[in-house]
Amino acid sequence: MSYFLQQVLNGIGSGAIYASLGLALVLIYRTTNIANFAQGEMATFSAFLTWQLSDWGVPIVWAILGSVILSMILGAIVYAVIVRPVQYKDEMTIIIVTLGLFLAFNSATGAVWGFLQKSSPSPFPQHSWTFGTLRVGAELISFIMVLMGISTGLFLLFQKTRLGMALRAAASNAQSAQLVGIPYTAMMTLGWAMAAGLGAVSGALVASRLTLDPNMMGDVIIFSFAAAVVGGMSSYIGAVVGGVIVGVSQSLSTAYLPFLGSDLQMVVPLILIVAVLIAKPEGLFGKSVAARV
Repeated sequence: MSYFLQQVLNGIGSGAIYASLGLALVLIYRTTNIANFAQGEMATFSAFLTWQLSDWGVPIVWAILGSVILSMILGAIVYAVIVRPVQYKDEMTIIIVTLGLFLAFNSATGAVWGFLQKSSPSPFPQHSWTFGTLRVGAELISFIMVLMGISTGLFLLFQKTRLGMALRAAASNAQSAQLVGIPYTAMMTLGWAMAAGLGAVSGALVASRLTLDPNMMGDVIIFSFAAAVVGGMSSYIGAVVGGVIVGVSQSLSTAYLPFLGSDLQMVVPLILIVAVLIAKPEGLFGKSVAARV
């Protein structure tokens, strides 16, 4: 039983990382109605910004904060220059553009910092506590606290503030939002900036647990998309719950299904996605949308 509980704890730690990037995916989807396939590579670029600031002697917490600010500026520029001109095109065009951004950010990261692996410092304490045979790390507790803080902040923003209502209105109906005086372009730009800033936090979390390299988000982004889809692409709570589900299922499958191997572990989140889409297409916490025809 203790081995099982340890695997669950390990899965929650991984799930917190998937949920943090999943929240960024949900954020950009809710504010712009775009599924950004480049979110993982943008987060990787931000993680390298954090590493660079830290390498220049900036304390890691301030380095993350600086990376968040720079990433928000970059996200706003990406929307204004690349995404905005095509946002009214068909869905396939937008998908191709975000996939192009995926390749562009991956190549830019490698061109600037190289493809050699680097070690990124962690902003969290590294000690742990032992309860019998169960080991609980301070880093795990810190990940969960950061995740809860982010999800609570997003909930309060979108449910309790005029800015959040304006973001939701702009994403829901552009014409109606503009008719009541909501600056649509500014809201879309802000949505991309916020998602990029949140991705910077996620990139810092991933880099502190893994080695830092331009391809580190390859698996993470798939698990994060799984978390967002399982929980519901329109629900922040769903992204958190979905991240935990994906993380725990991955940890348990690694522990109890070793015959799958490291490559086939990717099947687990894909099975979860398919199962949820069959049973509840809008996700566990998503809301179905009625359309007038």
